[in-house]
Amino acid sequence: MVGGGSTYTPELVDGIAAGRSSVDVDEIVLVDPDTDRLATVGSFCSRLLERAGHPARIRTTTSLADGAEGASAVLLQLRVGGQVARHSDETFPLDCGCVGQETTGAGGLAKALRTVPVVLDIARRVREVAGEDTWLVNFTNPVGIVTRALLNEGHRAVGLCNVAIGLQRLFAELLRVDTGAVRLEHVGLNHLSWERRVLVEGAEGATDRLPELLAEHGPRLAEHVGTPLGWLRRLGMVPSYYLRYFYAHDEVVRTQRTERPRAEVVSEVEAELLKIYADPAVVTKPAQLARRGGAYYSEAAVRLVHALTGDGAAEEHVVNVRNERTMPFLPEDAVIEVPSVVDGKGARPLPVRPVPPLLSGLISQVTSYEQLALEAALHGGRDRVADALLAHPLIGQYEYADALAGTLVRVNAPFLPWARR
Repeated sequence: MVGGGSTYTPELVDGIAAGRSSVDVDEIVLVDPDTDRLATVGSFCSRLLERAGHPARIRTTTSLADGAEGASAVLLQLRVGGQVARHSDETFPLDCGCVGQETTGAGGLAKALRTVPVVLDIARRVREVAGEDTWLVNFTNPVGIVTRALLNEGHRAVGLCNVAIGLQRLFAELLRVDTGAVRLEHVGLNHLSWERRVLVEGAEGATDRLPELLAEHGPRLAEHVGTPLGWLRRLGMVPSYYLRYFYAHDEVVRTQRTERPRAEVVSEVEAELLKIYADPAVVTKPAQLARRGGAYYSEAAVRLVHALTGDGAAEEHVVNVRNERTMPFLPEDAVIEVPSVVDGKGARPLPVRPVPPLLSGLISQVTSYEQLALEAALHGGRDRVADALLAHPLIGQYEYADALAGTLVRVNAPFLPWARR
């Protein structure tokens, strides 16, 4: 796990310790440059495994080469710049009346510029040590852009987000069925997706239960994704809660200007968690970890790693993969988030029903932005940054794009070599 000193790492280790998948794990290596966090998190993860009676051992290292040697899969969960950079991502766009968020809009672009070069360097070094067959499972946001960068460089990579599994778990709870019986017709991009059908397996095959969910549990769903109930029922689909940044942009900005940035909240949670992890008497996952975010990532990650590294039957997972010709209105090298068949050969997108204009227009526009964002991350240049911002539907005005580009480059210059020349 690259970024193994994260306070979220115990959630992933707990997913392995709890045996939520038949994945056969011998060793979990936590790689992180922060030796203090690494020691605290590593010791706690060892106690989790010991308490569960799991035979895997935890090893910690600051050396990527040491950690990657012999790995079947490498999980990427890093945050370049930490919570300080996240705080910037969530606040500087507000000066122009634009959403401040760490994975979309101007904040998401800032994170992409900081992150893509670092992840590509890590992937190259992992490949040199672990070989061509090692899988890279990317949790690092913005997942779509980072995964596209990895695939363009020829790495064996799959991107993973927790939005789909979170909705799957919610739907199963509301319908009072087993989670494994629920399949989603999930379509879109990372943090820009919709559930068009909720298929539940029964004695006579799969039945779409989405109309029932909207009719009987509409208020709960509307609250979960942050949209008005009437609009949700008219849409006839369940959008990701990230769509709120697009569908209620001005309302979100007004709220963000009065609330504490999420980065401040997470920083406090992380400090509390590290104190808990340091207590040798604590041998179970603390309740406070639920406030850290990333619900069900561990479950999705463990299952995905099992599918990629095992030799069993192919499984279906909602992941970030190459579009190829799945959505014909997008470039083949775009990265989309859809149900895919996953096995030891990788992830291959399942066919997608025609996407209506209400969805395809926004998907196309954000895909174009992601392409420009990746070019800016790889080649630098203030003009490339401004072009990407101009293409983003949450910005889209040259006055704002130029102003935000200037602030973004200035604030993030310590992480952008080209900006310091």
